[in-house]
Amino acid sequence: MASSSSIIEIENKLVSGEVLDELFACDIARCKGGCCVEGDLGAPLEDDELHILADIYDKVEPFLREEGIQAIAEQGTSVYDITGGYSTPLVNDRECAYVTFSKEGIALCGIEQAYEAGKVDFRKPVSCHLYPIRISKSRYHEVLNYDRWDICAAACVRGKASGIPVYKFVKDAIIRKYGEEFYAALEAAAENYK
Repeated sequence: MASSSSIIEIENKLVSGEVLDELFACDIARCKGGCCVEGDLGAPLEDDELHILADIYDKVEPFLREEGIQAIAEQGTSVYDITGGYSTPLVNDRECAYVTFSKEGIALCGIEQAYEAGKVDFRKPVSCHLYPIRISKSRYHEVLNYDRWDICAAACVRGKASGIPVYKFVKDAIIRKYGEEFYAALEAAAENYK
């Protein structure tokens, strides 16, 4: 396997060895969707997602909680944040405004619920879909890193039990973001490290 400090380059993107090595599989019953509730910022948004969220909001709104609707009415469908980028707005500086909760207290995405109901063709922000991979930008590259967070401890345990590396756990999201060819190259790179 790759060492966690190694970096591979694929199609002008830098991928941390941890994306290939670390094992991860969400255990939503245990974490209750904490990644949508904890933290200082909402979900990072790409430039094209700002317009998408604004355009689909009327169709997503019926799936949201009153607190989320109020936060979006006050802040907008996206907010400029301290990173110099845009993210989803928060309710009381805590959970994402697009979050809903199941009767079991599990955080769910209202955008994804609208998608699953066939109301919109946008699943959710790609940063949410890719998690626990976070993308940063250097001068010349996008950099894909594994984001370690203690609220994902159960996902690490489940990933180890099932043998699922991070890049396989988020396969659909990687293909959504970068395409089939990129994923095939990533998979080949991972196999070369074994």
